[in-house]
Amino acid sequence: MSDNPLRRLGVLGQSVWLDYIQRSMIESGELESLVREDGLTGITSNPAIFEEAINHHDDYDGAIAELATKTVSVSDLYDALIFGDICAAADILRPVYQQSAGADGFVSIEVSPHLARDTAATIAEAHRIWARLDRPNILIKVPGTREGVDAVRELIAAGININITLLFSLRRYEMVAQAYFDGLEKRIANSKSIKEITSVTSFFLSRIDTLVDERLDGLDVPEASSLKGCAAIASAKLAYQLCRQIKSSDRWQKLAASGGRPQRLLWASMSAKNPNYSDVKYVEALIGPETIATLPMSTLQAFRDHGQARPSLETDVEEAGRVFRKLRSLGIDLDHVAAELEEDGIRKFVEPFDALMQALEKKHAIGSCSS
Repeated sequence: MSDNPLRRLGVLGQSVWLDYIQRSMIESGELESLVREDGLTGITSNPAIFEEAINHHDDYDGAIAELATKTVSVSDLYDALIFGDICAAADILRPVYQQSAGADGFVSIEVSPHLARDTAATIAEAHRIWARLDRPNILIKVPGTREGVDAVRELIAAGININITLLFSLRRYEMVAQAYFDGLEKRIANSKSIKEITSVTSFFLSRIDTLVDERLDGLDVPEASSLKGCAAIASAKLAYQLCRQIKSSDRWQKLAASGGRPQRLLWASMSAKNPNYSDVKYVEALIGPETIATLPMSTLQAFRDHGQARPSLETDVEEAGRVFRKLRSLGIDLDHVAAELEEDGIRKFVEPFDALMQALEKKHAIGSCSS
């Protein structure tokens, strides 16, 4: 176990979370094994993950057939399946949460992607999910849209743990960090404790390179090829430097003195989409303390097999700045890239969410008729 690179990440201060959830891995003991053997300390989920788990495996067929005879709506069926998995996973990770004094051991669940542009509805849905799950080691995922940032402020003030997802730019990350501070300060002003509140910010990586590389391929200049596969890691390294600056501010020091927990950066979209890139490219380049790497199963297994775990997040920071400047000189504005990726990210969650709901509607109808 001491030779396990995944375990080594924990020694270096980085948490390892799994970017996947499926009922069979919970019931078979696989999840417990990942916690015990690989040092797994959290799970993230999203609509695409649940669509793949439920629509493409037979783990849920028996539960769907049984629930279809009892529930009154498809949304009830959805809640029963999703919430059941989330609660079971949270209970398995509860010892991690307790042993880390509430710093780790979380399971994330996302609000409906259809609410990404609706602040009030996002707030209401987050409150509903939080109350239904009723566990301290849950993170409610809210997209980092402008509307989502406003929701984060109010949800943190209400004492709800938040994972802000779909972040692609330094500018939006800074907005989210300030919203976290705003929420904590509002809570203090209302004479409420901030000691138990946790928040993470999910910075998406490989999607940045996919889009930037496409634009570089369209340029007939010598520098373009040398910049391919560089934008995402550069963005992450600069985000980490910004995170350090934020945490050194007087504003944060006052919040920390009141018991505030640091808002950790989480590296998401960690599987290399380009087959020419190493399958552990993003993991190896972004290892550093007080961060989280959330890995799909294939990337987790690849890093366990041949990953190199050594501090890397604060190396080549000057090079990261150079990458930004070079891209800008070539007409590639990473803020514009981020805006496009945000819209695309919402769509990529809406489509599987709708596909899952349509499949559940059919199965619900079959189950209702057979009863």
